Amino acid sequence: MKILLCPLSDGGYLYPVLAAGRELRGRGHHVSVLARSSAGPVVAEAGLPCAVAEDFGGHRAFSATWWGKTGAAQYRAVLRAARAARADLLVTSVLCNGALLAAEALDIPVAVVGLSAHLWDYRSGGDGEPHLGRTRESRTRDSLDLHAATREEVGLTGRAPRWAHDPLLGDALLLRGDPALEHPGAELPERVAHVGPLSWEPEPRQGELESVEEHLENAGGGKPVVYVHLGRFFGGRTLWPRLNEAFTGGPFQAVVEQGRSTDPAPAPEADILLVRKPWMGPLVEAADLVLANGTSAPVLSALLRGRPLVLSPNGSEQPLLTGACVRAGVAVRDPKTPSVDLSALLESVSRDEGLRSRARALGDRLAAADGAARAADIVERVAQASAIPKENHEYAISRPR
Repeated sequence: MKILLCPLSDGGYLYPVLAAGRELRGRGHHVSVLARSSAGPVVAEAGLPCAVAEDFGGHRAFSATWWGKTGAAQYRAVLRAARAARADLLVTSVLCNGALLAAEALDIPVAVVGLSAHLWDYRSGGDGEPHLGRTRESRTRDSLDLHAATREEVGLTGRAPRWAHDPLLGDALLLRGDPALEHPGAELPERVAHVGPLSWEPEPRQGELESVEEHLENAGGGKPVVYVHLGRFFGGRTLWPRLNEAFTGGPFQAVVEQGRSTDPAPAPEADILLVRKPWMGPLVEAADLVLANGTSAPVLSALLRGRPLVLSPNGSEQPLLTGACVRAGVAVRDPKTPSVDLSALLESVSRDEGLRSRARALGDRLAAADGAARAADIVERVAQASAIPKENHEYAISRPR
């Protein structure tokens, strides 16, 4: 089978799809990747051939920053690349309307690699779920409206939709988390399954990790480390004033991954090492706990290593995943108020053995799941189901082993 991976090219979306792609290649399938040019070295390290998105008209179309504005360009790029690769099946990221619509136009199946918790409406249950941000109903409605608008923009409104119900899910939506991160009693839609973290990332270059470790031991005085992963602010309040206060003269030092945030502002006297790395695992391993905005990649990386979390969400998935982690007892939410001292909050979390124990237990469950194998099983089932009349598709996709 010829499979085209066409995820968003940002690491948090690209790496899990590469993990699934490597497993599928190991099973004898021909797997190639459509990604923006800057992701080429990472795709090469994963051992997969890369088609450059810009060569297919996909400038900005595979960037998480631009995902809501470039659906039509993504559609055209995936369509061209899939035809060039003679793809039998697509694997894409959640939020990739263009890729979903390209699969519809080509009449080939598509599997979607999701986040660590389900974003949209449950099939049933979930009543009484508290909302730190938007409701599921609001998020689902707006996502469907954007999908419909993109469908109209690319000229597919006159065509019968491939999925009459839940078009955002593709033929299968693969969540990278665990049922503990869903609301108790909620039931996922039929085509949604948990597969585990799909953990893969590039290796540090020679001497790169050693340089960080030397800084932490010398400049940081050997203080316990907090790994801080900053995602997009979405117009929310920057954490930098609180970070500078917490890590100046306090009991911890910080390694701060700038991520997709802008305008880093570490104070000269603060025990902060600012980095921008395509990997985070070794840094999380060296840390006592993790402070993040609440995006999937750092949350899963922390849990896989049994590290408790302090989460300070802004927009998008961040409030939803923060609520899920707090409910699972593996994280504490930073209320982001002047009355709450961040340094004291970090100390409290560091000493909380119950929190740490629950993070280890959930992390052990996630690590035990062979996510790449589960994902590949479902992708192969989706391909087999494509030969079955469409009204029977949902019954042909079984749950992962």
